Amino acid sequence: MASDNSFDVVSKVEIQEVKNAIDQASKEVHARFDLKDSKSSIELQGQDTIQLASQDEYKLKAVIEILSQKLVKRGVSLKNIEYEKIEPAANSSVRQKIKLKQGVNSDAAKKIVAMIKDSKLKAQASIQGDTVRVVSKDRDILQQIMGKLRAGDFGVELQFTNYRSN
Repeated sequence: MASDNSFDVVSKVEIQEVKNAIDQASKEVHARFDLKDSKSSIELQGQDTIQLASQDEYKLKAVIEILSQKLVKRGVSLKNIEYEKIEPAANSSVRQKIKLKQGVNSDAAKKIVAMIKDSKLKAQASIQGDTVRVVSKDRDILQQIMGKLRAGDFGVELQFTNYRSN
């Protein structure tokens, strides 16, 4: 009796890489002449939020630019981050939160399932929480699907995990 081959499609931000990017960005912010006295800060809150603060919107945007560059250099896709609105804070400063998206959101998951269904390849795709499980009797078909998913743009950085082959 042959069992099915499968893999899960997920999107995950490596938190250690985010921490490293924050450390590097903080050092650069405090070293730059134009930001030295801006009281700018970058802090990780929990596992999914970065809190930014600065003297004004102009300086905050410079901090965001520095952080974005460091995140990309550390391999964190900008597709996996979501910027909230800039808000006023104490002492005439501003702040902004950046959310780190973990898992595949429901819209992206639906697009992935639809793409697999439309491909006419003999595979089943199902949404399971914030992952998409892809199952097929033929592992070559799974490889073809991975190729199609890598070529597509679903708004998140995709990773393939729990690959099971018989």
